[in-house]
Amino acid sequence: MKSIGLPFHLSPSRRNILLGVGSLIAAASMPGLTLGANTQTTNNSKPQIRYDGGQPMAKVTTKDGTQIYYRDWGSGQPILFSHGWPLTSDAWDAQMLFFAQNGYRVIAHDRRSHGLSDQTFQGNDMDTYADDLAAVIDALDLKDLILVGHSTGGGEVAHYIGRHGTERVAKAVLVGAVPPIMLKTPANPGGLPMDVFDGIRAGVAHNRSQFYLDLTMPFYGFNREGVTTLDGLRQNFWLQGMMGGVIGQYDCIREFSEVDYTEDLKRMDVPTLIVHGEDDQIVPIGGAALLSAKIAPQAALKIYEGAPHGLAQTEPERFNTDLLAFVKS
Repeated sequence: MKSIGLPFHLSPSRRNILLGVGSLIAAASMPGLTLGANTQTTNNSKPQIRYDGGQPMAKVTTKDGTQIYYRDWGSGQPILFSHGWPLTSDAWDAQMLFFAQNGYRVIAHDRRSHGLSDQTFQGNDMDTYADDLAAVIDALDLKDLILVGHSTGGGEVAHYIGRHGTERVAKAVLVGAVPPIMLKTPANPGGLPMDVFDGIRAGVAHNRSQFYLDLTMPFYGFNREGVTTLDGLRQNFWLQGMMGGVIGQYDCIREFSEVDYTEDLKRMDVPTLIVHGEDDQIVPIGGAALLSAKIAPQAALKIYEGAPHGLAQTEPERFNTDLLAFVKS
């Protein structure tokens, strides 16, 4: 596979400068939008902005001291977006912009060891991810919340509900999500064999930079005949992946492949939209959405014919329209 070159080298300091400038420009250019605020270790403390490296950094500190970065823009009913692996909250740019401009409060966080959140050696597991998400939700006192999760983020949304309930949640959306379980087991004969995930582990451990660049092809369906390759999406995926920590990203592979979310799905007692690409090469629809739609009590299934795993980025207008219709229903 021919690789693409990035137009410049991002040193850590240059990356921070670019990210800071980009965040400030995005916030300043959108009327009514404000940067999210950092909270202290107690959930009842007033939000504050933490300055890290000269740029405003909105972070919540979890019970184990980990700082979770988030963006919090706009006002209205809150919609919280949970990203896939190995990405960051930036994966939701098209959705954050659209819904903030259409009268909603939009929040997106970087999972621990991803993006601008702390890179930790411990706690890179789904129980902790769900509790980190709860820390963000509680710190911002979000209510009547729409939870949207893509891929691993869909597992995080389901597991949050499984562990913390739906008291604060009005609706949920799972997009190309990993539940109920990706791994092939005697109870899940339609899953993927362990050697698939061992191959992912090897790719991350040995040369994650090249692995992430190669992964963009099936992730966005660019390896399909007649599909136009969008180099910008590929470069953005690579950049987001390389912002995270290798230990956390390596540990996360188990969480999206081996964790069984069946009991979490059963506890999703709110209207739930399940969106999946029919040609998803990363999380095949047969072992994911088609099963989840039968388990979640109030699930509605929407299949995008021929769409890839990263459909929210390849078809943002269609996805935004469908998501808006569900939010308003």
